[in-house]
Amino acid sequence: MRLLVTGGGGFLGRHVLDVLSEHGHRDVDAPRRADYDLTQAADVAACLRDTRPEAIVHLAAVVGGIGANQEHPGEFFYKNLIMGVELMEQARLAGVGKFVAIGTICAYPKFTATPFHEDELWNGYPEETNAPYGLAKKMLLVQAQAYRQQFDFNAIYLLPVNLYGPGDNFDPSSSHVIPALIRKCVEAVDAGDNSVEVWGSGRATREFLYVRDCAEGIVAALNRYNDPDPVNLGSGMEISIRELVELIAQLTGFQGELQFDTSRPDGQPRRRLDTSRALERFGWQARTDFRAGLQATMDWYRAHQAGESDTRQAATV
Repeated sequence: MRLLVTGGGGFLGRHVLDVLSEHGHRDVDAPRRADYDLTQAADVAACLRDTRPEAIVHLAAVVGGIGANQEHPGEFFYKNLIMGVELMEQARLAGVGKFVAIGTICAYPKFTATPFHEDELWNGYPEETNAPYGLAKKMLLVQAQAYRQQFDFNAIYLLPVNLYGPGDNFDPSSSHVIPALIRKCVEAVDAGDNSVEVWGSGRATREFLYVRDCAEGIVAALNRYNDPDPVNLGSGMEISIRELVELIAQLTGFQGELQFDTSRPDGQPRRRLDTSRALERFGWQARTDFRAGLQATMDWYRAHQAGESDTRQAATV
């Protein structure tokens, strides 16, 4: 089938395109923002007229870590909301057969019993530092279920946990926690610094999913999942930020002091997903060992730190 992948030039998008190719999908369009601005209705309509997709995988997003979310809450809310709403509406009007919407772990309530189960999505307000982004992406679920009910539109909704892996965004102004900590530790080793600053207390926990595993999950859902229920994509592993930075320091060879800046926010207190639905509904589960995935990410950064790793990927359309 003819596929349209938005955000194909981004961190996750490049891996999804690779997996699609490996699974035999040959007729795939992945236009860039220079071709179509998905925040503009006319550009969205033109994109669908030009590509005529039978299915859409919507990965395009404006993303970043806690700092970027605090600095740009309005931009993160508006651009993510308008891209999703307009693209799904135009897809419905164009007769697209399937729409794969990618949500975010940030859609969950701030205080959610762990492991997070999909049925808990509406039991509270998201963590404040990234609530605008999380709520904007959560509206894709509302739209998908409403369109299925009224128009019989086959839209599915996936919830990936925090991603990491080769090709991640290492720009300190917008990166997430793993690339930010890898960069800090590598630069400290190279410069001979004796300390590294870490945001927050270190007590918050996170779950991380290797980007290739996430791409495999998305393609599995594209091929085999057609239900209205949201589905978590995660590894099922929980680690504290303190444990994470200690592991990254060990793997990078940094032996100095880790200084936790408690004036900075921790974000959501805990994150760990119940991933049983993905296994039950379309046979997917994560496979990459966390330590091995971290090493691969560090190796990629070391190989690219002189150039490509500084390229900001906050808006990947």
